[in-house]
Amino acid sequence: MTERFFPTKPSSGGGGNHRRDNLTLLSGPISSGKTSLLFQFALNVATASETNHVVFICHRKRIESNPPFLSQGTDPSSDVFNRIHMKYVDDDEGLRNYFAAFHLHLDFPAAVVIDDFGDYFTQSNSKGSSINSRARDMAMVRTLALCHNAITDANKKAACELVLSETSSGDSPRSLFIYKRWIPSIFIVKGHGDGSFLLTSNGSFEKSAMYSIALQYLILEEIVHG
Repeated sequence: MTERFFPTKPSSGGGGNHRRDNLTLLSGPISSGKTSLLFQFALNVATASETNHVVFICHRKRIESNPPFLSQGTDPSSDVFNRIHMKYVDDDEGLRNYFAAFHLHLDFPAAVVIDDFGDYFTQSNSKGSSINSRARDMAMVRTLALCHNAITDANKKAACELVLSETSSGDSPRSLFIYKRWIPSIFIVKGHGDGSFLLTSNGSFEKSAMYSIALQYLILEEIVHG
């Protein structure tokens, strides 16, 4: 799975024949390239088959002010970008509404990506009041449960993955105990000095990856075998 966050050869199908979990979390510090990793993942899934399309959920203002960096050699005019559908959602209620109606899709996406999932639960509510930690955790649990059930049900009809990111200030997301209940596959980004980052997984047989963001490109430096 680690390689799926970076450019893949067309013959690899974006991930080989390894077993994949349907739900994945990508966690890392601010400005560590998480949005770029998610977008490259979406690009890989869309490239794997002409029938694949991906839904990329994000905040419109944030993605427009800080767009993802592409990997070197990626053609920004490629038709494959037409199979990545941007969906702008402003709050956690919008997320729940989307997944509550997910079963109504006539053609399920091959993947759904949510950029900065945790941020949807750290803002003020519609009345402008601050959200306390317990209310935040309960909202996250309800939303993750809905996401999990929607993706699990979709996979009875067609292959569909959910990948979401979370900004963390330490080695792991502050709500890791909640995420672990619903998400089996967790990837952690850590700074590695000199502008490089190390992407590791909680999976026993997963590889790690060294990468950097330089000259407005996502650059894979090395795949590290376990």
